[in-house]
Amino acid sequence: MTAARGTMGYIAPEVLSRNFGSVSYKSDVYSFGMLLLEMVGGRKNIDVKVENVSQVYFPEWVYNRLDKGEELGIRTEDEEHDKIANKLTIVGLWCIQWYPVDRPPMKSVVENLSF
Repeated sequence: MTAARGTMGYIAPEVLSRNFGSVSYKSDVYSFGMLLLEMVGGRKNIDVKVENVSQVYFPEWVYNRLDKGEELGIRTEDEEHDKIANKLTIVGLWCIQWYPVDRPPMKSVVENLSF
């Protein structure tokens, strides 16, 4: 690649700057993780229209809530759906780590998403 290409919000850090590593299949893992988080949250991963400034970048907001042991506040039908949403969130966060070497291979992602 000679120039960064992709949709903002889904582009892996290494596509924008080689300081994070080289572009590889792990860049796609990053994009998939962002998509998972968007699906779970029911919103774009960056939303400047949210009520609270701390919620602008959704992945960071989710991580901080989980790190503090707080509820995500994602509306689901029942406890089983809560577990699924939580699992999707954790896998999504696993996929969007800054450095490609820290991201899982897609095979591991699929295995972890098997319910």
